[in-house]
Amino acid sequence: MSTRGFRQVDVFTAVATLGNPVAVVHDAEGLSDEQMQAFARWTNLSETTFLLAPEHPDAHYRLRIFTPARELPFAGHPTLGSAHAWLEAGGRAGADGTVVQECGVGLVRLRATDGRLAFAAPPLIREGAVEPGTAAQVVAGLGIDAADVLEMAWADNGPGWVGVRLASAEQVLALTPSIRDLPVDVGVIGPHADDAECDVEVRAFVPHAAGIGEDPVTGSLNASLAQWLAGRVLPSSYVAAQGTVLGRRGRVHIDTDDDGVIWVGGDTLSTVVGTVTL
Repeated sequence: MSTRGFRQVDVFTAVATLGNPVAVVHDAEGLSDEQMQAFARWTNLSETTFLLAPEHPDAHYRLRIFTPARELPFAGHPTLGSAHAWLEAGGRAGADGTVVQECGVGLVRLRATDGRLAFAAPPLIREGAVEPGTAAQVVAGLGIDAADVLEMAWADNGPGWVGVRLASAEQVLALTPSIRDLPVDVGVIGPHADDAECDVEVRAFVPHAAGIGEDPVTGSLNASLAQWLAGRVLPSSYVAAQGTVLGRRGRVHIDTDDDGVIWVGGDTLSTVVGTVTL
């Protein structure tokens, strides 16, 4: 047993308790896979992360990401929250102001713009049409008609997302899915009216994440939705709202730079700072 630094960071919000929290364990060397999984199960947050010394020479740190049930190769809000925790604990960005995270999908770049952290969306590992049988199960699980779906596609950058585009934010907010009947993790997106505060509304349904059901604010999903839709049916830069139905006020900032890289950003703040004995 040893005592390690610990932070719980609220992500995609500037107001504590209105975003998506991630538990971050500092200096996690020496912990076994089983210990990490047990602690993630105990926190019962959508993700718990562990900061480790990097193995890749270009990385500032290595990150392992666990849900209460399994390890993930990548997830967005844990990436932002863990970078926030690492920097707050004394980590130093590179000379160009970027931070490089090593995780299951490889190296992920982060940057700070106007005090807001953003990560470069990692490449999709699966995209394209969804198999008819799976698509039919997704539609049924969402409790909508096939005619309501404008587009559906794999948009998977690690967790296994299928993206569903609806005609309006109101339709997204009105969904009352049978989450346990969804065959895969599903992200749904629809546009707000032109005069709204945010451009789109997003919801994330995660049937295989123990105790979660609907994720409040989801960086990986917003990254993959942007790779699927930005510059085609959505602007190249926009703001997504997420968590509204759950009483959260997540705001995800999507920006496409001149090189076509999609950056996914949001505010971050530490709400719990202390130590944990593992």
